[in-house]
Amino acid sequence: MIFDTHAHYDDEAFDGDREELLTHMRERGIEYIVNVGASIDSTAKTVELTEQYPFVYGAAGVHPSETAELTIKDMEWIREIADREKIVAIGEIGLDYYWPEPDKEVQKKWFKEQLKLAKETGLPVIIHSRDAAADTLEILKEWDVHKTKGVIHCFSYTWEIAREYLNMDYHFGIGGVLTFKNAKKLKEAVLHIPMEKILLETDCPYLAPEPYRGKRNQSGYIFYVAEQLAELKNLSREEVLEITAENAKRFYGI
Repeated sequence: MIFDTHAHYDDEAFDGDREELLTHMRERGIEYIVNVGASIDSTAKTVELTEQYPFVYGAAGVHPSETAELTIKDMEWIREIADREKIVAIGEIGLDYYWPEPDKEVQKKWFKEQLKLAKETGLPVIIHSRDAAADTLEILKEWDVHKTKGVIHCFSYTWEIAREYLNMDYHFGIGGVLTFKNAKKLKEAVLHIPMEKILLETDCPYLAPEPYRGKRNQSGYIFYVAEQLAELKNLSREEVLEITAENAKRFYGI
């Protein structure tokens, strides 16, 4: 059983063959997919996908890079969407300092507002953190008193930072980057992260694993991530797929 815990099938990269791909996912062993909102528009499209495909679940939220124009009315809309049966998380939310815009304070504001939604709904949070390790940790430690379950999406920091999140009982989203030759720090961290805290993800259409690096990613490529993780953890690929799928079902309450 394969559970892709973080995908973006609403992305325009799939406009040409979305239906064909998703229709045949179950035949390829993909049992569950969580499509993750990154903006108001993509969250709306995510809801449509959850209605069209029984095995697709959704997360409602706004990526930090899309927070510049957000309003409280948008938060109210997301709060309503979060009550839908197949919406299983608030995300992806967080901080992204790779680009200078939006302003850091704007990102922090809407990160905290969306964490409030998670508290109100009891849904787990999907955290995006890029070049923002210290601020993300600071905000989540403050949040720790009221937290729900959380996953650090596309985890790419060091074992030292991973340990901080483990102390807060967070999960870790591991995807194609694990297969990259230059992912030394991530591989070191994954060696120490307990298997029960690992969720497999693609972040498709982004971050395709070797040997498809640089091409469009899709859920079937999780096999390559599972093989790398199996090698690191001295497990079989099938064991990795089964353990991480069960982790994901518990995490999302499916």
